[in-house]
Amino acid sequence: MLQLSIIIVYFLAIIGIGVWSRKRAGSQDGFFVAHRKGTVLLITGSLLATAIGGSCTVGMAGLGFQQGLTGAWWLLAGSIGLSILGFFFARKVRDSALYTLPELVERQYGHHVGLAASILIVIAWVGIVAGQIVAAGKVLSILGIGSVTFWMIIFTIVFVTYAILGGQFSIIRTDFIQAAILFVGIFITLALAFSHVGGLDGLSSSIPPDYLSFPVSPAFNWKMLLSLLILVGATYVVGPDMYTRLFCAKEGKTAQLSTFLSASLFVPIAFAITLIGMSAKVLYPGISPEQAFPQVISGVLSPGLSGLILAALVAALMSSADTCLLSQSVILTQDIFKRFRPSLDERKTVLLTRLSLIVLGLVALGLAISLKGVISSLLFAYTIFTCGLVVPVIAGFYKRRLRVTSQGALAALIGGGAIGLVGKIPYLDIPLKGDLGLIGFAISALLLFGVSFITRSDLNPKF
Repeated sequence: MLQLSIIIVYFLAIIGIGVWSRKRAGSQDGFFVAHRKGTVLLITGSLLATAIGGSCTVGMAGLGFQQGLTGAWWLLAGSIGLSILGFFFARKVRDSALYTLPELVERQYGHHVGLAASILIVIAWVGIVAGQIVAAGKVLSILGIGSVTFWMIIFTIVFVTYAILGGQFSIIRTDFIQAAILFVGIFITLALAFSHVGGLDGLSSSIPPDYLSFPVSPAFNWKMLLSLLILVGATYVVGPDMYTRLFCAKEGKTAQLSTFLSASLFVPIAFAITLIGMSAKVLYPGISPEQAFPQVISGVLSPGLSGLILAALVAALMSSADTCLLSQSVILTQDIFKRFRPSLDERKTVLLTRLSLIVLGLVALGLAISLKGVISSLLFAYTIFTCGLVVPVIAGFYKRRLRVTSQGALAALIGGGAIGLVGKIPYLDIPLKGDLGLIGFAISALLLFGVSFITRSDLNPKF
């Protein structure tokens, strides 16, 4: 009961912050990008809290439980992607002073490509939000009260309500605190888990030798690593949730420094969570992989401390869900609805965004109940998004040098995204289905440069 009480108090506090932030969010700028006043600490904390959601806790600990140390690549791929974002694009993204990624795509390639990007992101990002909902359900079910589905519904109600109330203004202010609590909690949990398994020596003697193989292992080969680096890592180079945080920064230098700090912190977190999952393999060998992290928290910590860490974990999940859902909703409103109703004033735009939060939240809940797996939900989104949008956006920063065209970008977005989607449709049995993510990414690049070559104006002079 103590664990449940702590989590309930935390939920009420979060909603209270949303109520407090409602008036302070004020304008569309406040609701969408927190008035663009984010400091290095706020943006770094928000990037961490956004990333350390279901994938990096429940999902990655499950990978550690299943395959050992190579499970850390899930977040290490993100660290590499975020470093690339910092080196090459973070300042450019912030200096564009936009609200959404599709607005950037429209600036690069025009109206039609921007609209296609908007539709693709809204579809794909349902999977990201669903992944956080599934993870929260599995974490909260550890309390022994209610089913996983019950907690998924409760979690959805809370995080949608929070997002509706304060928008980015409230989310970005709580992200730093949530990230700090969870960062400390992860290493406390690891230390106590190690004490139960006899330290690193005890762990290594209790698990299969292959679990300590790195960077690859019999369960995780070079092809899988390449797939992870592309399909997951690329979403940190180009991603609506990452770009949303950068748009909130007060200047380009702040955005760039925040990405570097976050990328460096990803590395110890990746190995810590994976080692917790490996410890769970020794302590609780009969559980399902994605129960590893919450089971260790519940089993090795005192009721009060486990309640606090569970609350912090749910906080991180809520942060990821809020950020992704709000990014989706702003894109749906700003980049799709307002194309057809440009006369909408600021008040109606914010109201429509709040209504979109409810609808998209319910859709994500439905997908979460259907898929019931954190990694499967996230890969659904990452594959569609990466195959369709990553190559055109990166090329768009160097459009003149690479001589890519709007027609090429549209072909890459539709062709690559469609192949990625086909590869993730459940129960569809087709040849090479497991490889369609990499195939779709390659075809997206071929379509971009091939169609651009055919449609370039210097090859098609007008008489």
